[in-house]
Amino acid sequence: MNDSPISVGEAFVAAMADHGIDYFFGNAGTDFAPVIEAFAKAASLGQPAPTPIAIPHENTAMGMAHGYYLATGRPQGVMVHTTVGTANAVCGLMNASRQNVPVLLFAGRTPITEAGAYGARNRVIQWAQESFDQAGMVREYVKWDYELRRPDQTTAALDRAMALAMSEPRGPIYMTLPREVLAGPAEPAALPPAKTPASTPGADPDALAAAAELLASAKAPLIITTTVGRYPDAAATLAALAETFAIPVVMHWPRYVCLPVDHPMHAGFAPGPGLKEADVVLVVDSDVPWIPAIEGPTESAKVVQFGIDPLYGDYPLRSFAADIVINANPVTGLKALHAALSDRIDTKSEAVATRRKTHIAKRAAQRATIARDLDTVRDAAPMSPAWVTHCIDRIKGDNASLVNESPLQQDHLTLTEPGSFFSASPVGGLGWGMGAALGLKLGAPDKLVIAALGDGAYMFGNPTSAHFVSRALGLPVLIVIFNNRMWGAVSRATKFMYPDGYAAKSNQVPLTLLEPAPDLEKVVAASGGYGVVVDDPGQLEAELIKARDVVLNEGRQAVVNVITQGV
Repeated sequence: MNDSPISVGEAFVAAMADHGIDYFFGNAGTDFAPVIEAFAKAASLGQPAPTPIAIPHENTAMGMAHGYYLATGRPQGVMVHTTVGTANAVCGLMNASRQNVPVLLFAGRTPITEAGAYGARNRVIQWAQESFDQAGMVREYVKWDYELRRPDQTTAALDRAMALAMSEPRGPIYMTLPREVLAGPAEPAALPPAKTPASTPGADPDALAAAAELLASAKAPLIITTTVGRYPDAAATLAALAETFAIPVVMHWPRYVCLPVDHPMHAGFAPGPGLKEADVVLVVDSDVPWIPAIEGPTESAKVVQFGIDPLYGDYPLRSFAADIVINANPVTGLKALHAALSDRIDTKSEAVATRRKTHIAKRAAQRATIARDLDTVRDAAPMSPAWVTHCIDRIKGDNASLVNESPLQQDHLTLTEPGSFFSASPVGGLGWGMGAALGLKLGAPDKLVIAALGDGAYMFGNPTSAHFVSRALGLPVLIVIFNNRMWGAVSRATKFMYPDGYAAKSNQVPLTLLEPAPDLEKVVAASGGYGVVVDDPGQLEAELIKARDVVLNEGRQAVVNVITQGV
């Protein structure tokens, strides 16, 4: 029996193991049979295979693969059920795409044949589930899509999927797997494997020199970044550049720790004040460095766009100023820029010293204002997001990773270490945070993982699915819900556009209210977790400590449902 030819499904599972895929997050359907059999055979015979995990919803599966990559830097496999599973996975795929996260998304394909072939259709649903272009749902958000057509292409297809996903700019891929092909006998690869991703681009020397000349002659240079912290060593590289040459750094809507909050050149999270004075702006790995309808550089300011794909070619429209555009890995590119500036700037000059002193004074005043603002809301009920953030910061400790899909106020966080903060994708595909927290915990089991979620994001995250996975896999995380009982972002957008309109004057903005609010803290109990609702600001820190200790000492997941202010 063991000498019988292996199936394509078995070859596929073996190839995933060979490519270093640790986990296979599956939301299974009738198209999975050859893959399921392959996993069962591998387990029985002790053959290498990723660990298969049953995930009750595709949103959870995509978030877990995303979070695991954030923790480890290794892409993982997700498989969903034909067209319908793909449809449920698209939101998570969009999040991964806009965050340059290489998820390997596989989908079964409804059997092609109606009869005669092994694996042909045998369920009523298999006629309706077929589409003319299944990959059309995802093509705009993946780097590559392909349907496995021949048994001898199994390894080559996975080789190409991995190489393209891991080549910069990184991103997800999509591959469909027809059941008849998976069920058929495997064949030797027609060509040797080619697994190596492309090397990252290096900065053009002439463009780098031109950027260095601008920065060296600048009186008020400014750096703006958003996601440079996704690269290993990038935060340290940026910190050294900013400190050496006294260049303030604004992190606009950061999704990673790009600069330690205690760095002397940290300039906060709002670009507006710095842009009013800046004569040269270095934009490093930022898709939206400012919002043109609200603010922007002065007309005379020069702008350098810097990073891998600095013009964001997969965004249909993006019209930010760009006098010099440098396509380069931020770590190697910033190091080269540092060296070029060292040849052009006397770091002991009076100009650099004055700039440093001026910024440090501004930052101290900024921090004092933040502290005063916190004092004004510490006793407010319902609670301010600033107060909730402050309390999370006080209890998180030094070994925590914070996953954010909420109105968290970053001014009130003391984040200093790379890998301690991850925020949601700018595409806004809600429901990412719970799965990402579980994937992060799976990849970094010694970390305390805290997920800060809005009440809408919690519901979008299919909490029953996520809590099930947390219990089943022993992945205890702390979830803090900012519960304002509404779509706050929608309400704010409406009032921004129509500040004197009927909605702004209304006590109940249409289509934004989530009332009557569910008892969200009770959902986790169905999966053995701890839940509590908190509406007293004076009790929040103590309740967060209690929930944190449940996670750390009892190994159980916990939910703290915090009643916060509306908009």
